[in-house]
Amino acid sequence: MSDISPENELKAFLEQHPDTRFMDVFSPDINGVLRGKRIQRDDFNKPFRKGSNFCAASTVMNVRGESPESVKYGAHDGDPDIRSVAVPGSLAPVPWASVPTAQCMLELQEFDGTPYFLDPRNVLKRAMQPLLDMGLQPVLATELEFYLVEFDGDTFVPRMPKIPGSDWDQLGVQFASFDDLDDVEPFLVDLDKFCRQQQVPAGAALAEYSPGQFEVNLNHIPDPVVACDHALLLKRAVKAAAKKNGLTASFMAKPFQEHAGCGLHIHLSLLDPDGNNIFAGSSADGDWSDRLRYAIGGMAASMSESMALFAPNANSYRRYAPGFFVPATPSWGPNHRDLALRIPISRPQNRRVEHRVSGADACPYLVVAAMLAGVHHGLTQHSEPAAMTPEREDVDYQVSLPVRWSQALDAFEAGTILPDYFGQEFHRVYGQAKREECNLFHAEITDRDYEWYLRAV
Repeated sequence: MSDISPENELKAFLEQHPDTRFMDVFSPDINGVLRGKRIQRDDFNKPFRKGSNFCAASTVMNVRGESPESVKYGAHDGDPDIRSVAVPGSLAPVPWASVPTAQCMLELQEFDGTPYFLDPRNVLKRAMQPLLDMGLQPVLATELEFYLVEFDGDTFVPRMPKIPGSDWDQLGVQFASFDDLDDVEPFLVDLDKFCRQQQVPAGAALAEYSPGQFEVNLNHIPDPVVACDHALLLKRAVKAAAKKNGLTASFMAKPFQEHAGCGLHIHLSLLDPDGNNIFAGSSADGDWSDRLRYAIGGMAASMSESMALFAPNANSYRRYAPGFFVPATPSWGPNHRDLALRIPISRPQNRRVEHRVSGADACPYLVVAAMLAGVHHGLTQHSEPAAMTPEREDVDYQVSLPVRWSQALDAFEAGTILPDYFGQEFHRVYGQAKREECNLFHAEITDRDYEWYLRAV
């Protein structure tokens, strides 16, 4: 975040980048897709002064960029504009652009200055306000998994690592392989450069559990909204770096049946007004502090009704399967990647919970909003979680969460915890929009229908 005024921020940027010709201005929709427009230099000052007009319906588009017919916003209200203003500190160059271009995140408001209720950034702000009112500051870091993808002339396949000196694919998982990182070094160098120039705090890069799959971690910061901004800006930079290197980057939750899915793992801790981590310490009758248990209990209690946010698309639910460290029950415990809520090895001052349920295709603002709503619910209601899973214990794969899209939407719409944190109208609109999207997807007749049924039945 920037401490200078928006107009002075723009002025300083243009002094440093005087040849800037265009600016990409955008805001996230409910799917975590950045939507906006490219403006000319004569219009740069608008979002940094009184604000500029922005299509209100863009926040509630489906993944195909269409307005849901069942939602009045955009489809039946005349498609009005609202006000958009520059998010302080988000102005940055677009280093992959062919001509000097800047980018800026937008916050959406009504024309009277009140936050627009369908802007996911505003939903997160509303959901975390009860914790702030308690004097508690969430500290957050995200980890995003993705695939680098090629087209083999017939279909899309993971970008396979090669045996040096040949065009033969290197088979096998090769988890944490430096050879796999070296194989995509030009992509990683470009990504590092892009993130540095855009002040996206990317940290470690890892070759993940499948060929062509990678993970990039973002650093912990004490601002959940900005942490989610960084997650979406990282996605944008990953896709740009991949395209520059002749590849496609995909954050689909499960792009390949035989390979691991892609997760959005979120590390969360809470600080009191003195900067002390409230998850530290232990209770009189256990290893973990009461407030850590209550926070976990609240996230567990709200997990079923949150699944439509953690897994927002049809493909999202293909990720929930045994053998890939994707939990389908609200389990918890220390140092165990089969669990939904994992307590990583940590010192008391950085004691945290890792939320491992969401797919990389989820909107991070809404995922974090659901997490923080659950935490506040747990702290205020003294929610006790189920029995802890001990470290290194072998666990059977259990399914108690709704892992089918329509079931998750049923649980979301019947939810009793999230509506007050998200706002009743946003909660209703999200469920309605996603229900329509679910129905549209399942109404399509695909090639798989013909392969399975056309002749046989």
